[in-house]
Amino acid sequence: MVRNIGLDVAAPEEECKSEDCPFHGNLKIRGKTYTGKIISLKPENTVVIERRYLYYVPKYERYERRRKKVIAHKPKCFKLQKGDEIVIAECRPLSKTKRHVVIEKIA
Repeated sequence: MVRNIGLDVAAPEEECKSEDCPFHGNLKIRGKTYTGKIISLKPENTVVIERRYLYYVPKYERYERRRKKVIAHKPKCFKLQKGDEIVIAECRPLSKTKRHVVIEKIA
């Protein structure tokens, strides 16, 4: 059974029995969603993504490029590799540094 998480994303085809899965467990999604590229899969059930964005500097009336690493929980129902583009969403704190969860893999 796949739960409706309230966002327009495709549910994963595989099933998992994890409590910290928004589709098959009880994890609720809230707040913003971000897109980024996976740069590391080394920690278990975790992905590290790099999020690139533009920041406006009023003094110079220009934009500067910035990047930030975000750590997110990877449910077992997602099969991901380094370099994949994914969508993550905010959720409750899952550990000291994890406050996001993977909700979709972009082709």
